Amino acid sequence: MAALAADDPVRISAELEQQVIEWRRDLHQHPELSNREFRTAKVVAEHLRKLGLEVQTEVAHTGVVGILKGAKPGPVVALRADMDALPVTEKTDLPFKSTATAEYRGEEVGVMHACGHDMHVAMLMGAAEQLAALQNELAGTVMFIFQPAEEGAPKGEEGGAELMLEQGLFADLKPDAVFGIHVWSAGTTGHIGYRSGPLMASSDRFEINVKGRQTHGSRPWGGVDPIVTAAQIINNTQTIISRQVDITKAPAVVSFGIVEGGVRNNIIPDEVYLEGTIRNFDMDNRAQIFENLKTTAEHTAASSGAEAHVHIDEGYPVTINNPELTAQMLPTIEQVAGADKVKVNPLVTGAEDFSFYALEVPGLFVFLGITPEGQDPATAPSNHSPYFYADEDALKVGTELYVNWVFDYAED
Repeated sequence: MAALAADDPVRISAELEQQVIEWRRDLHQHPELSNREFRTAKVVAEHLRKLGLEVQTEVAHTGVVGILKGAKPGPVVALRADMDALPVTEKTDLPFKSTATAEYRGEEVGVMHACGHDMHVAMLMGAAEQLAALQNELAGTVMFIFQPAEEGAPKGEEGGAELMLEQGLFADLKPDAVFGIHVWSAGTTGHIGYRSGPLMASSDRFEINVKGRQTHGSRPWGGVDPIVTAAQIINNTQTIISRQVDITKAPAVVSFGIVEGGVRNNIIPDEVYLEGTIRNFDMDNRAQIFENLKTTAEHTAASSGAEAHVHIDEGYPVTINNPELTAQMLPTIEQVAGADKVKVNPLVTGAEDFSFYALEVPGLFVFLGITPEGQDPATAPSNHSPYFYADEDALKVGTELYVNWVFDYAED
């Protein structure tokens, strides 16, 4: 096999496809929450060692990294899969449904792979097996990243892609490119959604503590009303997107999700607490929104004689697909999935910590449809639903995408 090109994609065997399905079902029955993926990490590490890869464990708590060196010189390509499940009680009727429970925020909860990370792990395990079998044909090095805590580390802990990078994931062996796949209920099985440039939004949480001065409700002039001030802040911050940010560059959203204050109908309280989210598709706009939110809240409060203390918890950056890498790999995607099943994906206001890798090296992240033919993806239970269902026929496509990205990137 002298060349493995996009016009002649590598296909996995029926036996390997069945093995990927079996891995997925096992992982689905044994889901684990973020930073608690102990069994999952053990399964992955044992498989990679069996294939003869160099394996590092306990990266960012439970992460596993495998290194496969090809027989020929070439680039370093990273492939990533996330491993964590969600605090969701499964309500499907699958024979391998999850009945697992765990502690989450001090409560006993059901645990489910309601976002398809079990499929991501299984596909990357399958890709590792296929690529290891073709090691003599492989040019360069493959880094297999099995990442914990994509859904967010537990309160008071660090985790995920950001922590893996902080601990030196790309320090000694920096990839030339990184690839990721996310299964997607909004797509038909085997269909691929891609987008050059920004694909998924940044996700940032903000808190605003509005401090006034308590007084009787019958005498508002005797204090400073943080409730009215908070209402003005909520209204005024809506002008950040509509009047202060150049939204011709990219869409953005500032939304409030929590408003808390007061204990009695006739007492104006000392303080009101506000919390919300910022979603955005441009990193420069993101920084401007942060600055404008702080300025707007503080000045609005000051105009009422109150104070506003703003804290922004920076979450995941914008997930940006490198345009050159996207164009380079598009023929591969079309050959693997079929050109008629590959389409430009709309912007997604959800967020992904794959974004941290793609800020370090050129990245490409795509969506893989998992809703069966004949069913409307628009009405299918969404990712994170207790009824989330994934058609396992998509596993073959995802596994082959990982494999062919490696070979075709090395050849270009």
